[in-house]
This record gives sequence, structure tokens and C-alpha cells, in this order.
Amino acid sequence: MISLNRISIEGLLDFEAACDAIRLAYIATSNKAVSLPPVGHISFPEANGDCHIKAGHLHGQPIFVVKIATGFYDNPMRGLSSSNGVMVAFSAETGEALAILNDEGWLTDMRTGIGGALASMALARSSARKVLIVGAGLQCRFQAECLSRISKEPFVYSVWARSPEKAENAVKDLAAKGLSVQAEYDLEKAVREADIIITTTPSTSPIILDQWVQPGTHITAVGADSPGKQELETALVARADLVVCDLTQQSLDHGEFQHARACGVLPQVIELGQILNGDHPGRTSDDAITIADLTGIAPQDIAVAGSVLHAYQNRKDK
Repeated sequence: MISLNRISIEGLLDFEAACDAIRLAYIATSNKAVSLPPVGHISFPEANGDCHIKAGHLHGQPIFVVKIATGFYDNPMRGLSSSNGVMVAFSAETGEALAILNDEGWLTDMRTGIGGALASMALARSSARKVLIVGAGLQCRFQAECLSRISKEPFVYSVWARSPEKAENAVKDLAAKGLSVQAEYDLEKAVREADIIITTTPSTSPIILDQWVQPGTHITAVGADSPGKQELETALVARADLVVCDLTQQSLDHGEFQHARACGVLPQVIELGQILNGDHPGRTSDDAITIADLTGIAPQDIAVAGSVLHAYQNRKDK
């Protein structure tokens, strides 16, 4: 059996290949060319943590993947990463365990960043330049870096967090990567001025209020991935001109849109794969408010795991 640690995985993953694979995974998901069991959730409220178990198979692929991913959000105060996890790849022909990818959550963070970037590029106005990231944890960094690598136009980034110190630390890290970035201390002002807003927090109450969001804004929400989590005011979701998700049943069950659905005010939801495949036009006006709710789906995990294993096999064969 193949066993790869995080350092090996980081060296094997080709960013462009991973982007292409994830794009195709979204399309396959919307085309129902996948087998996906319900997501497993374990909550650890005393430790401010949660665990997700995701599994699936992209039809026609030689592997299926089971992933365990954890988020323990007080870990940075202990000098530990807030995310961790492991992926196991199995043969779709024999059921044999083929590989353990002990990525420590890195592949999940990377595929989440790529997914957010694909959604933002597909739905934001072509003239969008100002990007606000809400939250200053690992996903703040992945979202900014992935968006900057996928976009052909330079963005100006800003970061807001409940802790100004954490926002400033994130700004230092992103500036060291060559991004134009600054910390924000007034969230309402930052939201009103942003063209693209990316929310990355585990909040259980709205952070972004309806009245702050201006026409033409795009929001990519990646923080709400469990029952009870919420980053956007329900009235904002109800007002949006276009609401998009990665997988409808997940979004309505435990994503950002769970709250608007419960209140009976959720607009028609379109899946991201429909837009990436050209089956839906996406944004149709520069004044439209668009929202993408990304809960994270197993086909993304299959895509990045497959990319890593393909690169591993190619190196082994040389």
C-alpha cells in the first residue's frame, strides 16, 4: 500500500492539474455522475471542534475515497493547526485499500481554496478588484493564494477578523507571498467597499448583514459546513439575485442556505457545476448580488487524491 505524508503530498500536487480535476468534479456532481453517501458529523462543543467524514466515487474513476477531516478552532492557541485529517483511496474494482494520504488536512484546505477561487471567478463581476476575506485562519490564506493563482487580473485583498492581531498576522503572511493586502478594522465599511467577499469562519451567528452588501457584490461562503453554522444574515440570502452551491442536499442540510430554507425564503438554488459546464449563465448583470455556499464535497477530495496518486505513479515509473 502507498503511504504518503504531508511533505510528500505537497511536493506531488500540481496546482493546475488539481484545478482542472476539481472543476470536472463539480461538473460530474451536477450531472449526477457520482455516488455520494451522506456526510458524517461529530461535534465537540467543549473543545470548539468538529469532525467530518466524507466519501464518494466519481463514476468511471479507478478509485473511491474516504476522508476524515477535523477542525479544532482553538488549536492555534496551543501551537497546533486548526485542521487535520487523512484520506484513504480504495480500488473501485476490488475494494483494496491502495493508498493512505496522511495530509494532516492540507489537501482539504487546498481543495477548499481552489473551490472558492473557482466559484469567485465564475460568479464575480469581470471588473471586480477588491476582495475582502472574513476570518484570519488557515482558510483565509488558502482562499487568497488560490484566487491570486487562478485569476489573470490582480486583486487588492483585505482581511478582517474578530482579533485584529490575527488579521495583521494573516496580512503579513499574504504580503510575503506577494499579494497586495491590508488589515481591516471596520467590518461594515469593508463589506460596503468590497467587490468579492469570502467568509471563512466557523460562526454560528451572522457576521455579514444584509444592509451592508451593495449591488454587484459576490460572496463566497465556505465557513458553514455543519448544522447550526451561519455567516450570512438570512435576509441577505433571500435578497440575492443568484444563489449557488456545490451540492444542493448538503447546502440545504448543513450549509449556509440551511437557515433561509428553514425560514421559507430561499431562492432557487443552482449548483456550481451547472455554471462551470455552461448549463446555466450564472451572473447576468453587474448589479446582481451573487452568493456561493460551498460546504465541501467528496468529489473534490477524490479529485485532489487522484491528482496526487497520478503524480506519484508518474515519478515512480520514470
